[in-house]
Amino acid sequence: MNIAHMIDHTLLKPDATCTDIERLCAEARQYNFCAVCVNPMYVRLANRLLQGAPVKVCTVAGFPLGANLATTKASETRFAIADGAAEVDMVLNIGALKSGDCDVVLRDLKAVAEACRQGGALSKVILETHLLTEAEKIRAGELAIEAGLNFVKTSTGFTGGGATVEDVALLSRVVKPKGLGVKASGGIRSLADLQKMVAAGATRIGTSSGVKIMQELAGQQPTVTAGGY
Repeated sequence: MNIAHMIDHTLLKPDATCTDIERLCAEARQYNFCAVCVNPMYVRLANRLLQGAPVKVCTVAGFPLGANLATTKASETRFAIADGAAEVDMVLNIGALKSGDCDVVLRDLKAVAEACRQGGALSKVILETHLLTEAEKIRAGELAIEAGLNFVKTSTGFTGGGATVEDVALLSRVVKPKGLGVKASGGIRSLADLQKMVAAGATRIGTSSGVKIMQELAGQQPTVTAGGY
């Protein structure tokens, strides 16, 4: 298992600067992470900084609340892909799911999944699992399968909850038999955290603590503190 290749090196803070993104991309090059995950305004910069590197650019749509219209999320997705995004993490319409309006949820998911397919990008949906009941988590996974998404993802990290072993295991049982991946994100700040998520079934890890994790893996004393995501 190549741990670095599982990590989306993430910086989605609202106060992130160009200098912060430059550092993020330099770290991603150094450790050969799978991707950097940045806000849409920084996709073009990250794409330029990572030219010639195997690191992909991932961004977000409908972030962090998921309450945008489906057309808005699809438009965000198309613009991001045009700027160089290879992966898009959209946020589920959480309120619609909790209202039982699965038609709205499915339309939302399909709009982004289709925009990603047309642009040759990977699609993920963030479920914000700590806001959902077990039945809602299962239903969200089923809708992601029906919509043709590539991944389900646990959390934005912005609403007070993060990935849990239990949620990752549940989502893995629901979606992995249908070929979808599971991205654990939110609160993964150490090598031990990452290993627990992988053991539960995670195939991708979203974290702002990638450098610390890689230093731990190498047996080094971490020179950076854990990130907030």
